[in-house]
Amino acid sequence: MSKVYFGFALADSMFSGNCQIVRAVLDVEQVKLRVARGVEPCLNPSHKATIDAMTATYGIEVPIPATPPQVTLQQGDSVIVMGVRGLPRLTDRHEYTADEVAGASFQFAEYTVL
Repeated sequence: MSKVYFGFALADSMFSGNCQIVRAVLDVEQVKLRVARGVEPCLNPSHKATIDAMTATYGIEVPIPATPPQVTLQQGDSVIVMGVRGLPRLTDRHEYTADEVAGASFQFAEYTVL
């Protein structure tokens, strides 16, 4: 059975050996449906503020694991990645302001191993 993960980035270590990958851009409603069906979070707890911004903006709730899991995508597995542009790095605080979140753009894509 294939798995669907949800995270904020891809890493080369997620793939073993040679493989082909298909990237599909998803809209927010498609992401909500995929999350409702069940995803395995591969989120870093240190990105809680970004996760909270996603939840506040789109109502998408993905649990944050205590430690990010090691993910190795097999044939048929996929990872939904949320890309964010416009949010500053948090160096001296732990939350974004409502204005910062409103000024950011969020994009989603699903990468599937063929």
